[in-house]
Amino acid sequence: MILPGGRYRVYLATKPVDFRKGHAGLSLIVQSVLGQDPFSGAVFVFRSKRGDQMKCLVWDGSGLVLIYKKLEGSAFRWPKPADGVIRLSPAQFSALLEGLDWTAVLPERRRRPRLAG
Repeated sequence: MILPGGRYRVYLATKPVDFRKGHAGLSLIVQSVLGQDPFSGAVFVFRSKRGDQMKCLVWDGSGLVLIYKKLEGSAFRWPKPADGVIRLSPAQFSALLEGLDWTAVLPERRRRPRLAG
C-alpha cells in the first residue's frame, strides 16, 4: 500500500490526462477539474490515453508524492472515459494498482453500532 493503515480516500479521474504533466499540472487538475484539494491527503489517480499507465498524486504531509506505473503486456481496467471522478475504497485501489479488476472488489460497509436502550 502507498499509505499505512489503509484509511484514506481515493479519487479516480475518469478522463485520460496528458502524461507529460507532473506534480504542478496534476495538482491543478485536482483543483480545477475534480474540485478537490490536492493537499488533503487523499490519493488522486490518473489514467493515460491508452490505459496501460497510471499516475497517483498524494500529499504525505511534507510534500507531494507522484507515483507512476506502467503495466507490461496489458492495461488497467478503467471506467469509460468521461468527465468526473469516482471514489474508490482502499481495497479497490489496491486491486487497480495490481492490474486486477477493481470493480469486482466490493467496498466494505461498516454499520454503526446500535445503542442499547
